[in-house]
Amino acid sequence: MRIAQLAPLAESVPPKLYGGTERVVAWLVDELVDLGHDVTLFASGDSRIRGNLQAVWPRALRLGRKGVDPNSACAVLLEAIAERASEFDVIHSHVDWLPLPLLGRLGVPFLTTMHGRLDPPGLPDVIRAFPKAGFVSISDHQRVPLPGANWLGTIRHGLPLDLLRPSCGEGSYLAFLGRLSKEKGPEDAIRIARAARMPLRIAAKIPRAETAYFKNHIEPHVDGENVKLIGEVDDAKKQPFLGGAAALLFPIDWPEPFGLVMIEAMACGTPVIAYRSGSVPEVIEDGVTGFIVEGEAQAIEAVREAKRLDRAKVRARFEERFSASRMAREYESLYRASVKSSGQTVSCSSET
Repeated sequence: MRIAQLAPLAESVPPKLYGGTERVVAWLVDELVDLGHDVTLFASGDSRIRGNLQAVWPRALRLGRKGVDPNSACAVLLEAIAERASEFDVIHSHVDWLPLPLLGRLGVPFLTTMHGRLDPPGLPDVIRAFPKAGFVSISDHQRVPLPGANWLGTIRHGLPLDLLRPSCGEGSYLAFLGRLSKEKGPEDAIRIARAARMPLRIAAKIPRAETAYFKNHIEPHVDGENVKLIGEVDDAKKQPFLGGAAALLFPIDWPEPFGLVMIEAMACGTPVIAYRSGSVPEVIEDGVTGFIVEGEAQAIEAVREAKRLDRAKVRARFEERFSASRMAREYESLYRASVKSSGQTVSCSSET
């Protein structure tokens, strides 16, 4: 099939550092190419994938020139896909709602994967305005605020099996990986680690909007020994960081759509201790790949129990449930179903 992928422009594909959506898009593109499809990615010019790259903006916005209006870059992205739409059998957007008015008028089957939370006010109005637009959720829980959307399916994220290696050691510290914002639970992680008498290592992005939160609530606890801030980590540094941990702490306080870091930890054989929020029960198998807890007290006890979990089993369950190849095959099925339901056919030259 000839497949167009539309990526956000905030980060490159894959991202240099932080960026879950862009990382998933990179894995998906590469796996689809391996399946024999002709894939074109519309993304920033510093992206690196095995498919065809249509560079619609010179460099990812977060690491590019300061003060660039994101709407300007998005306008260029939409114009690029409008010009080339007839070349594709299906268009897959990862850019939320903005492309919907355009994609619905191009005459090409399309679908949109929603990567964020879906409970902000106003989104039901968007759904009503585009009743024929097909959406993909990344967890069943993510759908809850928008039951009336045209959900085509739930496809949970996956990552390449050879990206992260499993570690057999018990680990000597607890890990926290993610954004340093209140909803991600870094304060809870600090208290849990302190009560469990284990060091905490924090590998995290500090969003500009969260600078005051970090300085007031997190930085006073960072002593470089019991609580150590490592900063953002790329894939190469993520391996030893997660692999060397006794457990990943995931004490979120928001409706997490998926939580990519959970399966990254599992790929390293590292158990996950997570609050029961959002997608957590769909990702973590309690007592097998980690523990689902109701609060700090249970999390502290789970830290003590984590060492009895079989890290080889944690890795095995990751391989069975969260591979990038499984993710790509599920999307491939949706693409074919979307083309079929549209009444169109895949051209002979692009059939795999």
